[in-house]
Amino acid sequence: MNRYTLHETFVVHQYSFDKWEAEPHNHNYFEIIFVEKGSGYHTINGIRFRYKKNDIFLLAPEDTHHFEIEKHSGFTHFKFTELLFSSKVNLPDRKYWLQRIEQLLHHPNIIPGDVISHEEDRSIIWDIHNVVMEEFKNEKIYYQEIISNAISTILSIIVRNISDKYSSHNRNVSINDSRIDQILGHIRQHVYDNDLTKISYMANKFNMSQSSISTYFKKATGESIHQYVTKYKMKLVEYRLQNTEFTIAEIAYQLGYTDESHLTKTFKKYFSMSPKQYRKDLTVSK
Repeated sequence: MNRYTLHETFVVHQYSFDKWEAEPHNHNYFEIIFVEKGSGYHTINGIRFRYKKNDIFLLAPEDTHHFEIEKHSGFTHFKFTELLFSSKVNLPDRKYWLQRIEQLLHHPNIIPGDVISHEEDRSIIWDIHNVVMEEFKNEKIYYQEIISNAISTILSIIVRNISDKYSSHNRNVSINDSRIDQILGHIRQHVYDNDLTKISYMANKFNMSQSSISTYFKKATGESIHQYVTKYKMKLVEYRLQNTEFTIAEIAYQLGYTDESHLTKTFKKYFSMSPKQYRKDLTVSK
């Protein structure tokens, strides 16, 4: 399988096809695909569905996809890496944008097709798409900051649509979503808040006793809730050590640890080294 690599922080590509020539492939970057015209089929991670004009797709790193074109189609691709949200760009509060990225990066592509379920949100995103196209084309002063904030807004709207569609509060949750999927989704969404990942809170939320939800979770995943939450947090710590300039203390605070020493102790159990040493080794390897 081909793997496409993006060396720039952000690029825009536009394509027009009667036939899609590329083989199924994945990337090392995020990609937002806007369908400007045409229709056919789009396959993401083995799931095939129809596409049409004005559809919007999001591909995370490692997602595999390809198109089958029925009617002449035009696409605009916003391709970007996490570095678009680096500390070199002033966002109002980077940790919240980072959470948006992490929710997408560490969650499988759970929407089989167009990511937008609310038409008013679709209109907003297409308007932002037009702004980004103009800024990218003209490169006027502050265009990089404008594009960064625009993509952040698009991602926030996409996450909102995903959350609305798959939240356990939503009564329209697909019948194919099992209870364990809903519990795992809740943990991934609220892993930054210790109170919302407590067994007592989740038991009440999912109408189960604390012993029942603990037993059910262990049987379904092979891990306790505490083990799963801790391992998931360690993935996020590792990701932030690799891709941000946050201090260890800041990362500890962001992920709900009482202090840096508590995070370091837990991190050592999983990586056999401290977060400080892990980041130092990354720097050396580069």
